Amino acid sequence: MPSRERVETFLKEVVEGSHVTAIADFYHDDATMQENLGVPRRGREALMAREQSVLERIQKMYTHPVQIFLVDGDNVAIRWTFDRIDKDGTVRRLEEVALQQWRGDRIAKEQFFYDTATAWGLVGPDGKVVQS
Repeated sequence: MPSRERVETFLKEVVEGSHVTAIADFYHDDATMQENLGVPRRGREALMAREQSVLERIQKMYTHPVQIFLVDGDNVAIRWTFDRIDKDGTVRRLEEVALQQWRGDRIAKEQFFYDTATAWGLVGPDGKVVQS
């Protein structure tokens, strides 16, 4: 079971932009990640490689500071907001909830939930999503 402080350290690392390092530091060797009801990706090395390949295709991933997260024993829920800045400067936003199952002080299983119809909507100059 993770301590609240351990989860906060994980959140801080992701918000600081260390997405691949966070996987190395906080996920089990046999961890899984799943997008909505898609097929889970398996293994920390595979998760890190996938994250790195996503980041290489864009200019930057900005992770907003987390305002809401819950820790209940081995279960953690996080409300994330990400702005993906494409190489042409276009900003797209994703709002998602991640449900995690921790084993000890590392993540064993993670599933992301988001509305695919509005995922990665364009963000206007006022910071609001203007279209999908």
